[in-house]
Amino acid sequence: MRAHRGDGGDSAADPAGSGPPRVDLARSIAAYTDRFAPDGSFQPPSATERETVADGVGLLLDGHREQAEHRLAEVDFAVRTIVDSVTGRRFAEVYDRVDQGPAPRGWGRVLVGLDHPVRWSVQVPHPVADQDTELLGVRVLRGSPGGLLVIAGAHRKSGEGNAADVAHRRDTVFHAVCAELVRRGVPGVQLHGFARESAPRYDVIASTGAGKDGLAAGRRLADALGSRGFAVCRAWARSCPLSGQDNTQGRAAAAAKVPFLHVEFAPGPRTDGRQAARVAEAVSVVTRGWAGGALAG
Repeated sequence: MRAHRGDGGDSAADPAGSGPPRVDLARSIAAYTDRFAPDGSFQPPSATERETVADGVGLLLDGHREQAEHRLAEVDFAVRTIVDSVTGRRFAEVYDRVDQGPAPRGWGRVLVGLDHPVRWSVQVPHPVADQDTELLGVRVLRGSPGGLLVIAGAHRKSGEGNAADVAHRRDTVFHAVCAELVRRGVPGVQLHGFARESAPRYDVIASTGAGKDGLAAGRRLADALGSRGFAVCRAWARSCPLSGQDNTQGRAAAAAKVPFLHVEFAPGPRTDGRQAARVAEAVSVVTRGWAGGALAG
């Protein structure tokens, strides 16, 4: 599923002119992230701004579309319904209108599944910087029903200092949305990438982050990845590099005892289409359980 970057997303109106546009989510996300660069701009949101976006997403999850649209419009966000041309599933896309202008704020985007109750999330905090995790996130979203994708809106090195490194900050729209999901007890899997030399023996580093509530899910994921030919370092069983103990979203999930998985991938499982497909199949072993209500661990 290697998408061509820079494409507008294969959007097409319903033939009858009455339905939402059909969009290839992979191409759409690739087009969105195509401009992300280390020297890109990033405007830190105020507490009110990030809480407003999170509130809007929460209203969507509760089925209050009109209220959500009004709330999000307060900070120049909007909602549109799209149909993924690959799966046929409907999503509410929460997007920043300012992204269409010359100075994007870098606050991110959210895709909320509409055909099933949202039971799990896939989180992409470092799109482009962790190459192709944004596309892997789409694969995971497509893997089972009941999902929500939250993706950061800028390269992690954008802006001043680490302002856009959303995996290590609490004052971002990304974290506010993830915190709203945690408040609702929605488990999450967060996707990262590592350089091969960082852990040459492994293809994947799987961790439950700062907590242990995702342990059963982590074991299922590691087993599923191992059965598909990937060498997995299980951070709950041995010392692994990059185990995400200081991950901000993982800490929030641990405090609320909500299952959370922090998963690091070597380049191959992210950038090679066949390997990425096997990764998504493995993750779906977990997300299908979450979609069916199996939230324990």
